[in-house]
Amino acid sequence: MPSIEDTRPFQTAENAAEPPTPRPTSVARSAGIVSIAVMFSRLFGLVREMIFARFFGAGFLTDAYVVAFRLPNVLRDLFAEGALSVAFVKVFTDYQIKLGEKAAWRLASLIFNLLAVVLSIICIVGIIFSKELVGVVADGFSPEKAALATTLTQIMFPYILLVALAAVAMGVLNTKNIFGIPASASTVFNIVSIGVGLSLAYWLSGGGWTVPTDKNVIPNEGAQWAIIGMSIGTLIGGAAGLAMQLPSLFRVGFRFTPVISLADEGVRKVVALMTPAILGTSAVQINVLVNTYFVSSIDGAQGWLNYAFRLMQFPIGLFGVAVGTAAIPVLSRLAAEGKKGEFRDTISSSMNLVFLMTLPSACGLIVLGEPIIRLIYERGRFDALATQMTATALVGYSIGLTGYAAIKILSPAFYALDDAKTPMIIALASIVVNFVGCYGLREWFSHYGVTPETPFGYGHLGVALATSLVALFNFTALAYLLRRKISRLNGRSIATAFVKIAVSSAVLSVVCYASYHFIVGRYGSQGITLRLVEAFVPIILGGAAFVVCALLLRVHELHQLYTMAQKRFGRDPV
Repeated sequence: MPSIEDTRPFQTAENAAEPPTPRPTSVARSAGIVSIAVMFSRLFGLVREMIFARFFGAGFLTDAYVVAFRLPNVLRDLFAEGALSVAFVKVFTDYQIKLGEKAAWRLASLIFNLLAVVLSIICIVGIIFSKELVGVVADGFSPEKAALATTLTQIMFPYILLVALAAVAMGVLNTKNIFGIPASASTVFNIVSIGVGLSLAYWLSGGGWTVPTDKNVIPNEGAQWAIIGMSIGTLIGGAAGLAMQLPSLFRVGFRFTPVISLADEGVRKVVALMTPAILGTSAVQINVLVNTYFVSSIDGAQGWLNYAFRLMQFPIGLFGVAVGTAAIPVLSRLAAEGKKGEFRDTISSSMNLVFLMTLPSACGLIVLGEPIIRLIYERGRFDALATQMTATALVGYSIGLTGYAAIKILSPAFYALDDAKTPMIIALASIVVNFVGCYGLREWFSHYGVTPETPFGYGHLGVALATSLVALFNFTALAYLLRRKISRLNGRSIATAFVKIAVSSAVLSVVCYASYHFIVGRYGSQGITLRLVEAFVPIILGGAAFVVCALLLRVHELHQLYTMAQKRFGRDPV
């Protein structure tokens, strides 16, 4: 079986005189680099969410902020981190191999300039029509909450322009085997948005603010100015995430060229791939907008779903996005060089890595969601009820966690093969499935858990569960059609690894469940020390049980990760 670690770029006559493209590292090694960077990003992201939970709770202010940020954030996934990154990396890689560095750098400048113009126009339109946009995705908001969400949307809409340009920079750096710096951009975003946001919140609110415990009471002017300060901090954080990549971008050879051409062949190729990819790579985020619509009438649900989704995004970003980011340039290069066997093996090994790291994560979040949320969020304005409802939403999201992560591998594989239509068709179908699922499951679960504090019961769980089912549908369809497209998909290897990892994850679940309930039953969960114990002791015991079981079952990917870590952090031979 060919090894992706031995892959070398193919030199043609046309680009023989150009500086050689750096030898690609293995997906596992590159994913390890990205994982470390993403880990810090996700940790600071959790700190950011903890600050929101502490100072704003889960109600009027958080609901308005979540909806306002979701509008440019979904556009970011449509135009930047999803469609644009994949399409640009594919074409940019082709240019480097077939036409040389000079042509590739000109293409990068063209895409930068075109994005700046197009997205500036979109930002202006979005700011002007913010009120209408909020009305569409959150028609259940009260007039006061909708007015605040409109103001926050107008502030944060330019965020899409900043992260789109950052996505192009990331794509260029990844093709040059530089993964750590672009992956750290979101860490910079979180740090800056936290620091600047809190500073502005205190300044604009006049030195402090209070949030009413009753969700039906409109917060005072100081509290609303505080959330405006956090929104401004978010925008400045996006600018910082772009700025920190620019020095590395210039070091690898990029030079800005003030030129725009819609007729350029490279631009047309990027647009041709990107247009269907806008739906193909962003079905999950489109469905999140649908979810926003269906829970807009449930007070607090925006916050519950947002906090749960952020927690679920931790392992996706740490593992799924990391492996996907590392695999995209490798897959694009192998497809351009016509190495079908190595292309297939790269997908297979990448999928198995995703299974290894996300299946146990999903089981852990399902079993230990409540103590984790209690430890991270339950303080200040975030009470026990919010913990319970957020944990319920986390169960719904975690069921589809592995599907979410695997899509990060499968969708780019189609784009590397110049096929953006297949993911688009599947995405369109999944959006329809999600809409029907959200309506049906929301109504069904709304009849359970009804109390005076939660008149809609667990309706928000139905929406989270619908999103997970859609992710699993998307994953299954993509895997089936990719197998047909490339003759086979090393299905036996993937299935064997999945079963072994699933069995090990089941053992993890049992150990986590038993140890958590033993600790709570014997010692309770009052105080920060016991909260740390009830969250981390089951995680450690469950993780150890998973590793032992995986070793007994001879899960190859576990040995692969161990060897990679040993080479990276061990003593190198002199």
